[in-house]
Amino acid sequence: MTPEQLLQTYFGYPTFRPGQKEFITSVLKGHNSLAVMPTGGGKSICYQIPGLMKEGTALIISPLISLMKDQVDALKANGISSCYINSSLSPAEQQHVLQEMEQGLYKFVYVAPERFQSFEFIQTINRLTLNLIAFDEAHCISQWGHDFRPSYRSIMHNLKQLHTLPVLLALTATATREVVEDIQVLLDIQSESTVHTGFKRTNLSFHLIKGVDRKDFLKQLLVKHQHESGIIYCPNKKNN
Repeated sequence: MTPEQLLQTYFGYPTFRPGQKEFITSVLKGHNSLAVMPTGGGKSICYQIPGLMKEGTALIISPLISLMKDQVDALKANGISSCYINSSLSPAEQQHVLQEMEQGLYKFVYVAPERFQSFEFIQTINRLTLNLIAFDEAHCISQWGHDFRPSYRSIMHNLKQLHTLPVLLALTATATREVVEDIQVLLDIQSESTVHTGFKRTNLSFHLIKGVDRKDFLKQLLVKHQHESGIIYCPNKKNN
């Protein structure tokens, strides 16, 4: 199936969002690639489509346990075999997942960066046919990133123990020029394999309103959006 057919079949989208097709094409050509896209810009599609098209298992490195679960639940709902390994699983559950991984039962495997400090895990993935390794929240790998995690940066050293290193992907919504350059050096990503669509989210807007009574404004807002969900920020509970 073509990328467009997979997009429609598994995810229900008729066309790709800006930057997605360009990034996917780079990955399918075997180039280590970096995507800098806004939150909600569809970064997960950028590794899920290549992972579905290529033989073997896609390994996704993510620092967020809740995000792993959401991604795995969504993939399973679409009929795509996937799992995660993190601290939310007991040692026995982790061992069970590792055994199923070796049996080739999963198309996508999500893991925490700390997992690469385990010799057993490295040995397990060494016996797999990996089609790609994706670094989600890739700004965490850079010492210039605001969420820098040393365990993330040490992954590349441990990946060198693999017999065969697959194509590497890096995806983030937060990257200054220094962070982009750092990721490119660490993962051997060329500038022509870097897709940067910016940070702007067209579905969000911000308005500053002055000279109104806060309580009256809040009442009107709640009435107007009474059947919707939302978040209201305030400096403290006492004065609001």
